[in-house]
Amino acid sequence: MADKIRIGVLGASGYTGADLVRLAVRHPNMEIVALTANSHAGKPMRQVFRHLAHVPLPDLVKIEDADWGSVDAVFCGLPHGTTQAITKKIFETYPQVKIIDMSADFRLRDPATYKEWYGLDHVATDIQPEAVYGLTEHYRADIAKARLIACPGCYPTAVLLALLPLAGAGQIDFTDLVIDAKSGVSGAGRSLKENVLFCEAGEGMSPYAVGKHRHMAEIEQEIGKVGGIQDLRVNFTPHLIPMSRGELCTSYVKLVGGATAADLRNTLVEAYADEPFVTVADEGVLPQTQMVRGSNYVVVNVVPDRIPGRAIVISTLDNLVKGSAGQAIQNFNVAYGLTETTGIEQLPLFP
Repeated sequence: MADKIRIGVLGASGYTGADLVRLAVRHPNMEIVALTANSHAGKPMRQVFRHLAHVPLPDLVKIEDADWGSVDAVFCGLPHGTTQAITKKIFETYPQVKIIDMSADFRLRDPATYKEWYGLDHVATDIQPEAVYGLTEHYRADIAKARLIACPGCYPTAVLLALLPLAGAGQIDFTDLVIDAKSGVSGAGRSLKENVLFCEAGEGMSPYAVGKHRHMAEIEQEIGKVGGIQDLRVNFTPHLIPMSRGELCTSYVKLVGGATAADLRNTLVEAYADEPFVTVADEGVLPQTQMVRGSNYVVVNVVPDRIPGRAIVISTLDNLVKGSAGQAIQNFNVAYGLTETTGIEQLPLFP
């Protein structure tokens, strides 16, 4: 394998695309050769993102003007519904290219479920079976062999890393999950929206997409798979909090099989003992977004509930790194047989 793997980034003018570029610039095995952003085509990257002015980067181009034959891997950072057609074209035309998709378009295995949640017909159903769900810690072996990797959403990453080991151990009731989630405003994307204006989002907290957030489908898909429940339903409520990045999920679970909160914590400790990016906090230490800001780390812990037979599982991550761009690079490393931590070993920023 050559020292440098040539990459392209679709949607490089969004927050996730920019964070992907920020991390990729210092990745020793990556060479950025193509950046697309239709609304900013023709501009240098430093004009769109001032913090990237320190490094030489290709100018932004329209998707149709990019030379996909010159790249080895493509990271897709486009909004849902816009990735399928271009991904299908690249996948079928350039068989040497691996695709790491950070959008929602290939996360759901059932096209009917995709249409139910996203309101669109899936136009690449023929390659959907090729997609591997990119939750690295739980699908590493499949990711290593995949050409199309569907990176999870930020909320599902935080929730599933906390709950999948517990579900697999049969310690929680799959059908009684209540998840309270909070995210910084970067999770809403970079496009202009009234609810993320400073005067609208600052100094307050707002629930949104109550009872119908699209990430519910991923959580239900993955926990349902472990539990053998096809039509699993979870209670999930997201909130917008007035900070740029960061995410914290509090999951309220019902214990089964005589399990205790201590048993749940021990299961997580055992499950992630050898994982480089998942930390189970010391007993009694509550996960906080300050522990992970700007990094690819996840911190989880379990606390007993005052209600008998229940426990509280808390997880936190940076929505733009482990919740998106960092996990995408982690998957890239696995797919190319590189050391998994390469390029994403940055410690959290504090304060």
